[in-house]
Amino acid sequence: MNPTGLVGLGGLVDVHAHYLTDGYVAAARAAGVEHPDGMPGWPAWSVEQHLGLMERAGIDKSYLSISSPGVHFGDDGAARALAREVNESGARVRAAHPHRFGLFASLPLPDVDGALAEVAHAFEALGADGVTVESNHQGVYLGDPRLEPLWEDLDRRGAVVFVHPTSPPHAGELALGRPRPMLEFLFDSARTASDLLLRGVLARRPRIRWILTHGGGVLPLLADRMELFRTHLGEGPEGPEGPEGPEGPADAPGTVEQLGRLWYDMAGTPFPRQIPALDAAFGTERLLYGSDHCWTPAETALAQVATVDAAPAPSGAATWRDLTTRNAHRLFPALAR
Repeated sequence: MNPTGLVGLGGLVDVHAHYLTDGYVAAARAAGVEHPDGMPGWPAWSVEQHLGLMERAGIDKSYLSISSPGVHFGDDGAARALAREVNESGARVRAAHPHRFGLFASLPLPDVDGALAEVAHAFEALGADGVTVESNHQGVYLGDPRLEPLWEDLDRRGAVVFVHPTSPPHAGELALGRPRPMLEFLFDSARTASDLLLRGVLARRPRIRWILTHGGGVLPLLADRMELFRTHLGEGPEGPEGPEGPEGPADAPGTVEQLGRLWYDMAGTPFPRQIPALDAAFGTERLLYGSDHCWTPAETALAQVATVDAAPAPSGAATWRDLTTRNAHRLFPALAR
């Protein structure tokens, strides 16, 4: 008997779903990561268990990715090998269940050359649906000029780039001993989005389809403040480096317009406050569903779906399921085939 009453509603497309491999967890533990991002430990994951959650929650398809802390634990060669291992493992799951799972491939950042090689393998050999990156890689945020060759390649491909938050530098001091996903992840998503915008990456690379998690974190509350600094206090593309310098074109659209072109998922606690704040800032035309499973336990993920189903209907759609699934079909046209 299913106490949630969710079976049969159907239609959800989960862009924020995680998998693990034994080799990945072993590599992380060998690097001393027993409590990733301050969490109690590593969750368990299996294809069968994940499919079971999808059936209970009415999730039609899940796009799998490796979560924080990513695949780079200090050695470029080891990170390249680990990225290849987890990507090929994810591709086998996708091939075995093509209508149920997609794949966002991991990259061994901040090793840019290794990341470019893995992008080519992921798209051209594995048929990945996109790539996943962390909000920072050993303190290298996503607007950093060192990453420009990667963004150029992904822009050329029109790629989906799923941006997952991770612990910021000096997280031990900032988090005050608490798990970093509680607060720091939400700030780091906003920090890296602001870096992409203020360094002009979003304006220069318009074909990349970025997905930010957890309703953009604190970004909806900070967009107007970012615009104030960008336009009146000389921060960002209109700053002293000139209209065509490394910061990007001076005639780039405003902060809210650029951030409104990104995609957002509703993993975490979407209602009653997070998604209404996102809607007020950027609208819901690019809002997607996200469970954050397996890092979010199955029962917690089911409770989150229940809040989504119970929330007042969004403008222009009968339910949040309908809205997010319609948006997912726009992001992934192959879903309709």
